[in-house]
Amino acid sequence: MAMQGVVLKDLVPLPENTDPDKREVTHALGEEPTASHALAMADHDVKGYAQEDHDGEVKDLGWNQPADEIPRPLVGGLPNEELWVLIRRFNKQMYHVKEYPYPVPGNLDLNIADEEEFSPDKLRANIERLYMTIGIGMMAFVKHIMRIRSWRETRRTAGFLAAYSVAWLFDLIVPALSLMMVLLIAYPPSRDVLFPPAPIALVSAKTGGLQKPKAGVLGSTDSATGAPENHKGEAVEAEASNFVNSIASVALSSASGKHPQNEPSAVEGEKSDTPDSRVPDPTAMAVSASNARVSAGGGAASAEHDKTKVPMETAMWNKMRPVMHGLADVADTWERFGNALSPTPPFPHDMYRLRLAAVLVPVMASSVFITNYMVVKGITAGIGFGFFGDPVISRGLEWLNTNFPKWHKLLELRNTLLKGVPTNAQLTLTLLRIGEANKAPLPPPPSAAQPPPDEPAEITDAHLRATGSDWPLNATDEELKAAMEHDPNVAHETSGADIDASKQKTHGKKGSRLLSMFKSGVKGTVETALGADHLKAKAGSEHAKQRLGVVPGSRKDQLSGPVDFKCRYHGKRGHAYISTRATIPCISFTIDKSVAKTGTLDRDPDELRPVWSVAVADIKELKKIGGLGWKAKLVVGWALDREVADGIEIIDKQGNSWVLTAMVLRDELFNRLIAMGGQKWEAW
Repeated sequence: MAMQGVVLKDLVPLPENTDPDKREVTHALGEEPTASHALAMADHDVKGYAQEDHDGEVKDLGWNQPADEIPRPLVGGLPNEELWVLIRRFNKQMYHVKEYPYPVPGNLDLNIADEEEFSPDKLRANIERLYMTIGIGMMAFVKHIMRIRSWRETRRTAGFLAAYSVAWLFDLIVPALSLMMVLLIAYPPSRDVLFPPAPIALVSAKTGGLQKPKAGVLGSTDSATGAPENHKGEAVEAEASNFVNSIASVALSSASGKHPQNEPSAVEGEKSDTPDSRVPDPTAMAVSASNARVSAGGGAASAEHDKTKVPMETAMWNKMRPVMHGLADVADTWERFGNALSPTPPFPHDMYRLRLAAVLVPVMASSVFITNYMVVKGITAGIGFGFFGDPVISRGLEWLNTNFPKWHKLLELRNTLLKGVPTNAQLTLTLLRIGEANKAPLPPPPSAAQPPPDEPAEITDAHLRATGSDWPLNATDEELKAAMEHDPNVAHETSGADIDASKQKTHGKKGSRLLSMFKSGVKGTVETALGADHLKAKAGSEHAKQRLGVVPGSRKDQLSGPVDFKCRYHGKRGHAYISTRATIPCISFTIDKSVAKTGTLDRDPDELRPVWSVAVADIKELKKIGGLGWKAKLVVGWALDREVADGIEIIDKQGNSWVLTAMVLRDELFNRLIAMGGQKWEAW
């Protein structure tokens, strides 16, 4: 498309004016206030089903259909599996957005607010993002290096050795490395030649050779364990979740004083009737056991005796928000570099790579003339100035802050070198806007009711190959097949008896029976409390009304979309209905039962007899809310083994608020609302 042409301004981006007093409020997607909106409205050369022209009615691309019945591709140049990975992770990352009426950094909205709200769940989500982006990337890098060092792929290692020897002999190490970086950035096919692909789980980080995947089978190619998955990306997401769980489990075991090496030896015949077998494992129950450990050791666990308890906890929690924000910034920058090196449609294919390569060309050219002596002298001079030059530095910063407010914002990578390069969240929002611009909302990621089979994934040259005539990982076809086949024992292997004992979580036979009785009691209490909400709601309790229907009977019966979403408002069953037939799209809530029966997707708002209606352009804030408090949600999930339907809060520019509850497709409604209008959003 025409707008993707590369010009000098794109290759050498200038920081834009970010005047904090300049307000730019837009109302419609067609006003194109950001590059994301403009890309969504553009006429793309390669089109998917969500980009095709139709009769102007909202098009259902298979919102309630199995994955194999959804047309492919939905977006041109992007496989559906990759699209669903982006949307699934976007749903976990986005909780709360507000309209941002100022110029956005890098001409892309949905940046993280400087004062974003902290919550432990958001901290967990950011740690999972770090694992899925930086963690997996660094594991792949280390294993590539080990493959080269191992000499198993002889021709490739010999080629690297020859190049390094020549560069070392003629003192051209830095120019050679710079040239290789420019080649890898500017010419993508070189990446598979120099670093041929291999499933991460199949490569040993110690030897660089073949290993059995930690899951016992190669069921996925991009995960560290090789665990099977029903849909692409699910294995990595499950690993990230279990990565956080494992850290919490180790921390909890440490806090509770778990020390299996000091367990008393069981007397023969009394193994099944010891005090330990009667008590549930506190680490498996995920309770706070640190105070119990202190009390059991004869100490005092109360705040009156331990004067460090309150101030230490306060200091730690106060540091959580900047820590969380820092983790998010690191993940965002990593994602931007990844999207610059391997752009995803509809973003330009060459612009960002050429810009990065252009930055390295002067480094490569100048490195030929810069000696080691000059480098050492320059570094030591910089260290000396940084250590002793505080009077000059502080006065310089004061002058900049006075004369050029927000100067540090202008120098951020997202405003300069990575200007216009999206994070994964910004990329996903652009893809969602493409569907909205063509009245073909992107369907939600499919879910599988059955666990993935323990079968090896299909491996092609795109997943495993070597350079030239080398054997991949220097392994025969028989060795590769043996490594990829399922072995149920591998996943449980540990590196020693001490790790096995510390890792073990068991309640004991009688402890399990006690826990089952406790679970049954909690289940009855929860069911009684949920039943009492109906009586409280009739008596006028607003909190009870918002809890009605939060535990749906069947997920299948609650599915809807793409324009009507089953939900409740003040406890009343109804539908949130998105209408795009009018000039200004709007969302309404109606209790009209004919909404579910009509075959027409797009209807006029007045036909619905809505309880309330708000224009999408008037929305200034969207917030996901829980159907229950977090503690109650955990108890319901544990005791009832049921899904909890959450809700969404919509706030308009006049400050009016509407809370929709008991909505199974809450994330899908949230995504449609933030993608439909011309607002520039900021993530909170």
